[in-house]
Amino acid sequence: MSTNEKQPEAIYDAKTLGTGKVLILGLQHLFAMFGATVLVPAITGLNVSTTLLFAGLGTLLFHLITGRKVPAFLGSSFAFLGAYGLITASGQNIPLTYSSFGVAVAGLVYLVLALFFKLFGVKKVMRYFPPIVTGPVIICIGLSLAGSAINNCRTNWFVAIVAILVVIACNIWGKGMVKIVPILLGVVASYLVAMVADPAARATLVAKVSEADWIGLPVIWENTAFSIFNKDLDGGMLLTAIITIAPISLATIVEHIGDMCAISSTVDRNFVADPGLHRTLVGDGVATTLAALFGAPANTTYGENTGVLALSKVYDPMVVRLAAVFAIVLSFCPKFAALIVAMPAATMGGVSLVLYGMISAVGVRNVVENRVDFTKSRNVLIAAMIMGLAVGVTYNGSIVIPIGGVTISLSGLAVGALVGILMNAVLPGKDYEFGTNEQGDTAVNFGTRANKP
Repeated sequence: MSTNEKQPEAIYDAKTLGTGKVLILGLQHLFAMFGATVLVPAITGLNVSTTLLFAGLGTLLFHLITGRKVPAFLGSSFAFLGAYGLITASGQNIPLTYSSFGVAVAGLVYLVLALFFKLFGVKKVMRYFPPIVTGPVIICIGLSLAGSAINNCRTNWFVAIVAILVVIACNIWGKGMVKIVPILLGVVASYLVAMVADPAARATLVAKVSEADWIGLPVIWENTAFSIFNKDLDGGMLLTAIITIAPISLATIVEHIGDMCAISSTVDRNFVADPGLHRTLVGDGVATTLAALFGAPANTTYGENTGVLALSKVYDPMVVRLAAVFAIVLSFCPKFAALIVAMPAATMGGVSLVLYGMISAVGVRNVVENRVDFTKSRNVLIAAMIMGLAVGVTYNGSIVIPIGGVTISLSGLAVGALVGILMNAVLPGKDYEFGTNEQGDTAVNFGTRANKP
């Protein structure tokens, strides 16, 4: 990664390009983030308009906190998909509002790690979150979600297969923007096929879109995390959501660091040093907490938009901020949100099946590119315990811990992550050092394509 602070000659800024081209570039960034960002609320049941609003606001907040230096867009995080649809040990569904509060707390973990990075430096802190821990955790995130994708695919396998084939084709043979937005194109193609092949789906779409208003507020109080704090608050359920979801942030923090390294490499400016990882983590964490409190998914820096930077050679952060403004404007259109809500289950199933598999593949990539030595017994044991607990507990019910009058349920992913972190800290032989392997450091990305072009 270059530490040269001088902008390369090939870069164009907004002042050089003029208003017309800048608007087009802003729309291109909106188009790049769009499919993945709205897919998360479509899968989880969160509000699409709220998601777009806080993707835009989160991006602008991130730019403000980082001194308007980093050309990053913050869209919906796939890593937190498992945070929604949680159930307690008794089989009771945890409402989305409780899960949102858990995600908000996960965002605060970013701030704690940012403080540690500032006080002790990146290398010392990252020794406790090496690839032998984060890799298996990421693998288990994807595996724990795959079952829900199959259930959606079963509603219409033909429509689901169309989505899968389009995503694969765009990833392998696509050029330019086609390669950057395969998820969006898969959704559109599968959606259109479903409308033609399924009259019932077409009727549902027409009904929902016609009933929706053109203009409306994107935030609904009942969907926010604030709404749970009333006389009916379930303390045990709230603690379960927090303890289950917060550990996911340990994987997404590593993703964030990889994203910053990749964006730095693309733009040829060292954002790890200036504005610094402590500032970018604060920006990402605050944006995630704010979004979650108001009922939107967690935010994360988007590899798709890094691809647009590489494609356009326009690295001016103002263009990305313009895309954020477009997202905010679009969030005030309920009719558009209705179009997303009416998406056929098979379309979501096909796209999410690829997506969940890619999340697990990212975990494998993280382990491979960091050359984790599995001839060492400590590494084998850590990986074995993480995956054994994460998968085993997931398919056999949560671990129940009664504390006073409150009952806490720990998911497999939470148990596996916590045990893995503790084992890595206690067992001798920690040899991972962040910064010595750039390819490994950038190997964590939950987006739809690799950050690095």
